[in-house]
Amino acid sequence: MASYAGRTVPELFQNIVGNIQDIIRLELRLARAEIEEEASKASRPALALGAGITILFYALGFILLAVVYALSTVMTVWLAALLVGGFLFLTAGALIFSGGKRLKQTNLVPEKTVESLKEDMQWAKNQIE
Repeated sequence: MASYAGRTVPELFQNIVGNIQDIIRLELRLARAEIEEEASKASRPALALGAGITILFYALGFILLAVVYALSTVMTVWLAALLVGGFLFLTAGALIFSGGKRLKQTNLVPEKTVESLKEDMQWAKNQIE
């Protein structure tokens, strides 16, 4: 076998492969550290966002209750609650229907990534042959 600076070609190839593996390991370690750092930064804002959304739901409930009480001054309480509940039911149904229809039209498969992977596989096959 041919020797290069005291090393055989298979030894050089093993060194190259080992170096590539080390680089990949280090890149993965770096990516993990970056993700953990960003996740720790995002935890407080996410908690504040969740608390805000929860309070918003309670506020909406109280506003709807106030609407029921306001309507109860001109009609019976049960009819006011029925009207508000019916309005919310129809609104929710319309939103669910339109959202579901739009979601069915959405393609969730990352086509560019799939195409890129197919090209990479074809390139790798051509390199092997």
